[in-house]
Amino acid sequence: MKNTLPLKLALLAGLGLTCAGLTYAPPAAAQVSVGVGINVGPPAPRFERVPPPRAGYVWAPGYWRWDGRRHVWAGGYWVRARPGYHYRPAYWVHGHRGWRFHQGYWGR
Repeated sequence: MKNTLPLKLALLAGLGLTCAGLTYAPPAAAQVSVGVGINVGPPAPRFERVPPPRAGYVWAPGYWRWDGRRHVWAGGYWVRARPGYHYRPAYWVHGHRGWRFHQGYWGR
């Protein structure tokens, strides 16, 4: 097996130099999109009783996640509110390449 540590270190150093030249973006402007594509549709959403409102938090409803073999229910949870943003819950979309999962995110 070939040792790839020098190559990995060189790539990390290059990435660090590249990132050092970028201007700073505040955390509110950063977004990450994570998606999973499968050919098995999720079951119908489960009923979840939403707890009473909690000051400074937003309720993120539960959703079906894919664990690599099957759908597993992930119960809802509280997310710290972000002023000026709205929480978009996780969701599944069916397209020509199967089912695709989109993680919940904050949008304007």
